[in-house]
Amino acid sequence: MGDAPPLPVLALFGPTACGKTDLALALADRRRVHLINGDAVQVYRDLAAGTARPQGSEMRHPWALVDWLEPDDPVDVGRWLAAAGAEIRWAAGAGRLPVVTGGSGLYFRALVEGLSAAPGRQEALRRRFRRLAERRGVAFLHRVLTRLDPPAARRLAAADLPRLLRALEVRVATGRSLLSFHGGGGPGSYRVLEVGVGLPRGEMDARIGRRVERFLARGLVAEVQWLLGPRRLDPCCNALRAIGYRECVDWLRRGRPGGRDTLRRRIERNTRRLARRQLTWFRARRRALWIDPRWSGAVDRLVELCDRLAGIEGPGPA
Repeated sequence: MGDAPPLPVLALFGPTACGKTDLALALADRRRVHLINGDAVQVYRDLAAGTARPQGSEMRHPWALVDWLEPDDPVDVGRWLAAAGAEIRWAAGAGRLPVVTGGSGLYFRALVEGLSAAPGRQEALRRRFRRLAERRGVAFLHRVLTRLDPPAARRLAAADLPRLLRALEVRVATGRSLLSFHGGGGPGSYRVLEVGVGLPRGEMDARIGRRVERFLARGLVAEVQWLLGPRRLDPCCNALRAIGYRECVDWLRRGRPGGRDTLRRRIERNTRRLARRQLTWFRARRRALWIDPRWSGAVDRLVELCDRLAGIEGPGPA
């Protein structure tokens, strides 16, 4: 970017099911913005039933980096950040404010703080740790990471295989924690306004319950059967490790114990745990401004912040 001023970016983040998509679309209805996905699952194609990716009327505005990759295509924070950067620069050239929205905390930290030059994928190490997970279980990998890199282990769920593999391979290959490669100087190209979307715990839990029921009604089980069967995906690929998909894969492989209600309860439980971890992480963002989407003035407030960030009185509708 040279000496060019940093590009303004609105980062709209929050836990799953809190209403980010509706707010982003309401903003796009009123201002010239470019919507960029910041969710680590919505980047994948063929995952329709069990994700909250934009569908139907939610596609009235284009979404960048949704349905971007094949479900067995590995993606890491650096790859997403490079792709998001290209979208941000396109938006600046088109006279639109880039709005990055999603719930992946690592993506948002990279956008705001940047990433140091972490080593690339260590395929031999990765295969070794993946075989260990197949023999001993993913939770065993988490215990190994806890011994080798306690700070990184505390930040990762015991079932998060892709990130456990990444943390372990970096620790073994370099002798350093993966965390030591984060935040090594911001990208310098972006002026990010962080806006969090939050709800009380009870309301968030209720929304999650309705969302999981909707995923199952859409045909999540049939979709997973197709992904494992005709689509021939490895059940350990990144896409099928996402919450909702991994529970369904396990439930099918074990013979559907307890029926559909058991599957629903397990997905709800794990989604609520994820949402609480996300909220804890996002609440630690001290520079963030917070919006309750139930507030009657929420969209007006978001429009005001958008205009302030863009440094204009208020553009016309897109």
